Amino acid sequence: MRNFAVSKNFIAFYGNIKTPNILKKIRCSFIKTLTFDMHTRTLLLLACTLCALSLCAQYTTDKVMGPKNQTLADSLKKSEYPYLFPIWGKKVVAKGFNLQKSGGLSVQYIYQQSDIVIENLSFGFNNGPLHSADEIIRFNSAVATTNGVNVRPDLWVLPFLNVYGILAQSKTSTAIDAGVWLPDSSGWHQITNLKTKANFNATTVGFGVTPTVGIRGFFLILDMNFSWSDIEALDKPAYAFVFGPRFGKNITLKKPDQSIAVWIGGFRVKIGSETSGSLNIADLFPLSEWQSKVDIGNQKLQESQSKVDAWWNGLSSTEQKNPINIAKHETANRVLTTFGNILDGASQTVDNISNSTVQYSLSKRQKQMWNFIIGSQFQINRSLQLRAEAGLFASRVQFIGGLQYRFNL
Repeated sequence: MRNFAVSKNFIAFYGNIKTPNILKKIRCSFIKTLTFDMHTRTLLLLACTLCALSLCAQYTTDKVMGPKNQTLADSLKKSEYPYLFPIWGKKVVAKGFNLQKSGGLSVQYIYQQSDIVIENLSFGFNNGPLHSADEIIRFNSAVATTNGVNVRPDLWVLPFLNVYGILAQSKTSTAIDAGVWLPDSSGWHQITNLKTKANFNATTVGFGVTPTVGIRGFFLILDMNFSWSDIEALDKPAYAFVFGPRFGKNITLKKPDQSIAVWIGGFRVKIGSETSGSLNIADLFPLSEWQSKVDIGNQKLQESQSKVDAWWNGLSSTEQKNPINIAKHETANRVLTTFGNILDGASQTVDNISNSTVQYSLSKRQKQMWNFIIGSQFQINRSLQLRAEAGLFASRVQFIGGLQYRFNL
């Protein structure tokens, strides 16, 4: 099984964010603009790491057995293997194994759409303390969509071990839908909605290894690859690890050297879970608007705090001792205090706004790490192979297709 590997890294992007019409009344709010940019950077980073996909040429070193294949098995045992790779190639051919041509170069296209979960969001200003915003910022959805092309050279180093390199270019879009929530006397209320979609490019490099076993046309493949994607807006390349077990059958056709392989399997993507970074406030929005954004944020805070205080002070002493009311009061005050601390940090940057920064950290993960895959390969001859694979039945869907050329080394 030949590993088709496209790697995608999740990339950062900010600026040029459009505000939905529903937000016009609060379009200048501080919290909206700040969280737009951080979440967009995060989703772009995730989208690129999601590009670390692999598709293998589904034909391995195969032990030729059975009465129908006896002529082929006898001819393999009597033939000479004159090539350098794979190592031990001459010995395994003498034992009746059928080898692929050892070298390969493939070009593949990949499409993927995947749901992402973002958690543990915190941010602060000018390298000051980070404040948790998990209760304030709530994500409805975060979706990364990727289209990419990769070139992958590969080599059968051993009869049952293929290694390959990855060089990929991808175009990715990410879309988020989130809300900013604050509590008051009547409960939690969404004070604004955050929606954005960003587009970006990524360059990915990596490598992979594929242990395989094949007998009587059946094969088992364990594909693994490691990739790093570079995007200008990220402090360091985004890392991803992909694991893809596959089981299938290679069916020989009447025409010499032609065959069709079919397989099923699983696909697992692991991305770096922790993300942190720093943004220049000047990159978020015009500096002249900074004070007004802080002021509007304070106005929303004061309105909510006044409602909470009025509700609490209107309770009787017995009602104030009720555990439910106590929990409600403490939660509201805690969240509003956090929001106030964020606004205090923002207001302290006003005097030196052009040199001020905002720091953030968060955790990210795929909504589902595994999805089901089904694929097929048509071997035109021993040098040319066409293949396609689809990922289904999960929060991630994907399609991979490509052409491979093989040669002896």
